[in-house]
Amino acid sequence: MNEAPIGIFDSGLGGLTVMKAVMRRLPRESIIYFGDSARGPYGPRDIAEIRRFAVELALYLEGLGVKIVIIACNSATSAGLLEAQRACKVPVLGVVEPGARGAVQATLNRRIGVIGTRATVRSRSYPRAIHALDAGARVFSRACPTLVDFVERGEVEGERVEQEVRGYLEPLLKRGVDTMVLGCTHYPLLRGVIAGVAGEGVNLISSDQEVAREVEENLVRRGFLRDRGKPPTHRFLFTGDVDKAKELGRLFLGPEVSEVERVGFPLREVAG
Repeated sequence: MNEAPIGIFDSGLGGLTVMKAVMRRLPRESIIYFGDSARGPYGPRDIAEIRRFAVELALYLEGLGVKIVIIACNSATSAGLLEAQRACKVPVLGVVEPGARGAVQATLNRRIGVIGTRATVRSRSYPRAIHALDAGARVFSRACPTLVDFVERGEVEGERVEQEVRGYLEPLLKRGVDTMVLGCTHYPLLRGVIAGVAGEGVNLISSDQEVAREVEENLVRRGFLRDRGKPPTHRFLFTGDVDKAKELGRLFLGPEVSEVERVGFPLREVAG
């Protein structure tokens, strides 16, 4: 058994969808969530810059004593997973491979759509991960740069969102995809709108459940599950507006987001 918390980070609030899945699967585990909202969203940024952020945040969480780090951000996973894994002593997991695996398992016609940020689509991380599992699958990707902004404002339904989603999805649907990867951890909050536009014949795949399963497997394999003792505790750290983080965090996760701590830069000054 290991009493240390799980560390999760994202460019903002989207990673709370992953935290929610982890909490459901591993209800005894404590979690530290870090949202880099002052610098997010990461999608429009340069790949090298996102990579630097990913390594910085992974090391910061490691410095807080976590036993595993989850990069709950598709852009950061695509840009910096390997570098973060090399830099950290604790295991570091991303969200791309779990999502790719779910898509390959779900598709019947082997035509898979991927929607994500510009950085995620530009990196081609999903096509690579999907083709590593099924070299014959056809992958059609589309960057949806405005959807994160809608979610970060708390606007997750309505005519404006539906029109935006429809404009992004129609080119992929015309390709005959039967499976759509929600390649951004913000997008599960838009799942109802996306499902309505995509129709019943399209499977929607988000990586949160697959990530939670991988975390459990990793902790079980190392004997690190927290199975007794005091109730778990959760910390929420943000680099941006903590009041906004608290308000919208409840939309993503629920009443667990009761206290939010603000973290300043440089991160090394407040680590530990």
